[in-house]
Amino acid sequence: MLRILALISLFWTVALVPAMAQETVDDARAATGGAQTLEDILRRQEGLKIDDSFRSDLTGDPNAAAVPSDQLGTLGGASDPDLWRGLRYNAADVSTQQRGPAATTLIQDGGMWWLSFRRGALLSFGAYLLGGTLLALGLFYLVRGRIRIDGEKTGRSITRFKAFERFGHWLLATSFLILGATGLITLFGRKFLIPVFGPESFSTIAVGSKWVHNNVSWAFIVALVIIFVVWVVHNIPDRTDLRWLAKAGGLFGGEHPPAKKFNAGQKLIFWSVIILGGSIAASGLSLLFPFEFNLFGHTFSTLNSWGVPGWFGADDLPYPLQPQEEMQYAQLWHAIVSFVLLAIIFAHIYLGSVGMEGAFDAMGKGEVEEQWAREHHSIWAEETLGAKQSKEGGA
Repeated sequence: MLRILALISLFWTVALVPAMAQETVDDARAATGGAQTLEDILRRQEGLKIDDSFRSDLTGDPNAAAVPSDQLGTLGGASDPDLWRGLRYNAADVSTQQRGPAATTLIQDGGMWWLSFRRGALLSFGAYLLGGTLLALGLFYLVRGRIRIDGEKTGRSITRFKAFERFGHWLLATSFLILGATGLITLFGRKFLIPVFGPESFSTIAVGSKWVHNNVSWAFIVALVIIFVVWVVHNIPDRTDLRWLAKAGGLFGGEHPPAKKFNAGQKLIFWSVIILGGSIAASGLSLLFPFEFNLFGHTFSTLNSWGVPGWFGADDLPYPLQPQEEMQYAQLWHAIVSFVLLAIIFAHIYLGSVGMEGAFDAMGKGEVEEQWAREHHSIWAEETLGAKQSKEGGA
C-alpha cells in the first residue's frame, strides 16, 4: 500500500505538477482567477494592445448576472460587474437626455495614452524642434552673415507685390503667429506659466488665449485661400527650380541662380504653408466643432485595408474609434503639424528680415531695389523690366 502511495506521489510530482505550472505560466491571469492583471492595466495605459476578450465578452447578459442580494454592495448599492464591463466596452444600453455622438460613452481609457503623450513626447518634440531651429538660424547668421546685395544699387525700384497680395500675406502671417503664441500657451502653460504667474492669473491668460485662438483661426483660413488664389500660378515647379536647388540658391555663397517670381525655396515654403496650413485648418475645424468631422477613423481603416502598417512591421491602426478618440488624434495632429510649420516659418521670417538685405522691402513696401531683383529673381526681373519698357515705348 505504501508503495502504491509513493508511486502516485511520484507521478504527481513528475507529471502533473509541471503541467499545472506550465499552464499557470501560459495563463498570466490564472493567479487572479481570470481577472485582469497589473500588467494588463499598465499596457492599456501605455496604449498597447491586450487581449481583453476575457472581459469584453462578458458585458451583456443580465439574466446571468447575480441577483443584488448575492452581491457585495455595502456603500452604494449592489455592484453589477456585467453592467460596468458593458459601460467600459460601450456595450451597455445607456439612455441620456444629452444628445450627441459621445453622450453615451461613459468610460473611455484612450485618454490615458493621449494625456501621457501630450505631457511628455509632444512637449519634448515641440521644444527640441523650435529651439533647434532658432539655434540653427543663429549659427547660420554667425557663419554666413547677412546676405548682401552684391552689385551696385541703382536707386530704381520694381513693383514686387501689389497691395492685395501684401494684405493676404500679412493677414496670414499675423494670424498664424497669434495662433502659434496662443497655442503654445495652451499646450505649455500649465507646466511653465503656472509656476510663474500662479493658477488664478494663468486661468485668465488661458481663457483669453483660447478665445483669441478660436476666433483668429477664421482669419488664418481666409488668408490661406487668398494666397493660394493669387500665387498658385507662380509656384508651379519647373526646370529652373532644379538649378536653384543644386546651388542652394546661393545662400551659402556664390552666384544666385536664375529664378522667376518665386524661387525653389519660396515654392517649398508656399506649398508647405498650403498643405500643412490646410491640414492645421482641417484639424482645427474638427476641434472647433467636436464630433462633427471625423478625420481619422476612416483613414485608419483605409490604411489597414491597404496593409500600410505592416510595411513598417507595426500592428493595424486602431479602428473603430470612439468619438473622444477622434478628438484626441485631432488635437495631437493639430499640434504636431503646427510645430513643423512654425519651424519652417521661423526660417522664412529670418530670410525675409535680418537674413537678407532688401528682402523685407518686397512685403514691407511692395517695391524692391532693381539690383536685388536682378540678383535673386533674374528671370522675373527681365520679364518685368521688358514689359515696362514696352509699355513706356508704346505710350
